[in-house]
Amino acid sequence: MVRLYKTPWLLKKLMPGYTWHREVQGKVLYLTFDDGPIPEITPWVLEQLAEYKAKATFFCVGENVAKHQEVAQAVLAQGHLLANHTYNHLKGWQTSLPQYVANTAKCQEELEKLQPSAPKLFRPPYGRISGKQGQALRQTYELIMWDVLTNDYDQSLAPEVCLQQSIKSTQGGSIIVFHDSLKAQRNMMHALPRYLEHFTRLGYTFETL
Repeated sequence: MVRLYKTPWLLKKLMPGYTWHREVQGKVLYLTFDDGPIPEITPWVLEQLAEYKAKATFFCVGENVAKHQEVAQAVLAQGHLLANHTYNHLKGWQTSLPQYVANTAKCQEELEKLQPSAPKLFRPPYGRISGKQGQALRQTYELIMWDVLTNDYDQSLAPEVCLQQSIKSTQGGSIIVFHDSLKAQRNMMHALPRYLEHFTRLGYTFETL
């Protein structure tokens, strides 16, 4: 099974209207977490980030924010950012344009109840989005993809491989995807603290997008 950890340059070139990494001077990384917030996992993630004084961007499923507002508020209280991952974690390739845009707007409304003035950032679930969906959403949002995919959700992946491949694929300005989800729990809980320790020791800082 072939797993991609580092996004190929050709894919970035074919999708120029999306943000794959940030141009930076110096040692800055951008941690992101998809699919939360949930009480079983997200508070643990916040503890790890706090230990290393790291900031992150959480791409939230809107229905999770609605169900677990206290967890979402804890994310904000620690200086992190909430961002849009649709309300129902929709697959763009299997969803009509009007439904996809409306579902994204519904998620944004939920986020803005807690975070009214934040930048509008959107990441398509599964990275699957049609050209027309992207064109429509780009009028309102910055469309955030990733430079490094940890594959932490892959339960056939050994946790240490998840960690080492993620470290190997990272460079200054990378946008890195972890998941604060039950499916990713085993690999993420192994990799995240060690990833934070490794790059903090090398002098990197972690910032919100």
